[in-house]
Amino acid sequence: MSGAGGAAVAPGSSAQPAQEEGMTWWYRWLCRLSGVLGAVSCAISGLFNCITIHPLNIAAGVWMVMNASVLLLCEAPFCCQFMEFANVVAAKADRLRSWQKAVFYCGMAVVPIVISLTLTTLLGNAIAFATGVLYGLSALGKKGDAISYARIQQQRQQVDEEKLTDTLEGEL
Repeated sequence: MSGAGGAAVAPGSSAQPAQEEGMTWWYRWLCRLSGVLGAVSCAISGLFNCITIHPLNIAAGVWMVMNASVLLLCEAPFCCQFMEFANVVAAKADRLRSWQKAVFYCGMAVVPIVISLTLTTLLGNAIAFATGVLYGLSALGKKGDAISYARIQQQRQQVDEEKLTDTLEGEL
């Protein structure tokens, strides 16, 4: 019951924050796809990391599998239909700003690398880290076009010239 109610609320609330931040629909889908691919790579690499006798590799592998489940919960809750709280978690994750998601995803991806620096942890967390970077780039906003940039530069130059003429006239 609560899962169906959460699903009805989630799409309306998830579209609003993204629209406010100026994310285009294709960039939003790119971030979500990157999150799902990051979850898959984290899960597979985490399982490979757990096949060892070194405790730090096992800890990093377990953390990576946990990262995969959190990424899937936040980015693709339909993959976790058997969990009743999946839609609630996804709705809360959708209300986060892009920079908060960026810090969260990048932080989650760095921890296993700090625990055990191996090629498996680096490659497994690369896409999850890239998801955080994509969200971070969306938090920075769109790049301005050349015309508006040239107009701003021209205004700055005019202000500088006026200041220069004022100082020169003040000296005479």
